[in-house]
Amino acid sequence: MFVDGNTQSIEMHPLTDQWAMCQGLDRHLGFPYTFRFLRSVASLTTRAFSLGPVSLQGKAPDMSEVRNRLREIVGASTNWRDHQQALADRLSLSNQLAGSQDELPVRRMKDSYIEVHLPLGTDPTLREKYLNYHKGVRFGRILEDLDSLAVLICYSHTHNKALQRSPLSIVTALVDKIDMRKQVIHPDCDIKFTGHVTWVGKTSIEAKMHMSQYHDGAYTPVLDATFVMVARDPENKRAAFVNPLKPEGPEEEELFQQGEINKTRRIELSTASLLKVAPTAEERKIVHSLFLNTLDTKTVSFRSRVLPPNSVWMEDAKVKGLEICHPQERNIFNRIFGGFLMRKAYELGWANACAYGGCRPNLVAVDDILFQKPVEIGSLLLLSSQVCYTEGNYIQVRVHTEVLDPLTRHHNTTNVFHFTFVTDKDVPNIVPQSYGESMLYLDGKRHFNQTLESQ
Repeated sequence: MFVDGNTQSIEMHPLTDQWAMCQGLDRHLGFPYTFRFLRSVASLTTRAFSLGPVSLQGKAPDMSEVRNRLREIVGASTNWRDHQQALADRLSLSNQLAGSQDELPVRRMKDSYIEVHLPLGTDPTLREKYLNYHKGVRFGRILEDLDSLAVLICYSHTHNKALQRSPLSIVTALVDKIDMRKQVIHPDCDIKFTGHVTWVGKTSIEAKMHMSQYHDGAYTPVLDATFVMVARDPENKRAAFVNPLKPEGPEEEELFQQGEINKTRRIELSTASLLKVAPTAEERKIVHSLFLNTLDTKTVSFRSRVLPPNSVWMEDAKVKGLEICHPQERNIFNRIFGGFLMRKAYELGWANACAYGGCRPNLVAVDDILFQKPVEIGSLLLLSSQVCYTEGNYIQVRVHTEVLDPLTRHHNTTNVFHFTFVTDKDVPNIVPQSYGESMLYLDGKRHFNQTLESQ
């Protein structure tokens, strides 16, 4: 991508004092100051995306280089045959972990700033990978890219020049929010990702990212994303400390405080989960009203139910799928890549929304993707998509994934995904029958309301 006539790239290491030149609001893009395109920096120097022995001077890094860098950071192999040995070698790195957070140097937000380009407009081969049937961009691929970028941002924050390999295993714990700012993503225009760390706990890190696309001679914002990552030991068995973060200036203080607010909100939502506590009085009235609207007045029976006009039973709004988890989809820690899981869940959810609404839906938001357990290579992954709430032309979809052990026949939940879609026309009302479906309905309504509030 060309800016001021030069091809620019940003390294994963500190941007020194030039970060200060990005302060303020980029009115053209509408992005917060931390994600403003570094025009001033670009005019001073061409930076390199550090890849160990390879220095890509003058060439913007792309997602393949991000993933190569991640493999170098942890010492992973691209060869499946050597991958197990590479992971075994990481066990010796445990003695390099910090005993407390106080032992680690303080980092700044600019230390983790990264910019990566996706040259869809100039690379036809890459474009084929992202192109969908409707001549748009496969959003599932974008989810994979965001996941990889979030991990690299966190490794940039914890980078130790004295160590050849990082002893940390940084994995995705939660996709807190992805808000779409533009529904159309052009398949033949270059894309730019930017992001950095905005909040840090003792063992967890929040990374915010923006995606924009070059179209009609300018970059326009496409989405905002917030990921929460956790640091583990080399065996991925226990938590590990990460570098503390020091905000600089009122804008960074605001970002950091927003991270604290996000943490508090997540705790409150978990505490109020319908899996733990009863619905509120207002929600109970909603459920009872739905029940009364489906009673057969002719029989005066609690069991006799009638589907109201322009409605669909929740039981009839499901789409299921199965994936055999092959080594090709592994991450740098020899488990199934979280971005792959997000892509599969999104595509199943989109298909369900498409079938339900009878037309092509557009994504509004991704909300509260929870990674409960890692998915091992060779697993049988069951995906279940459920339309759980509708309102006007909006469709709220929940995708539940679980691993099936074919020997014991035990099912273990690995992920829960929430997607909000919008269509060009009003859709039928979704109607629950059982109490469990009513709880799914209320949970979907909560996620939908949160999405609308954040728009």
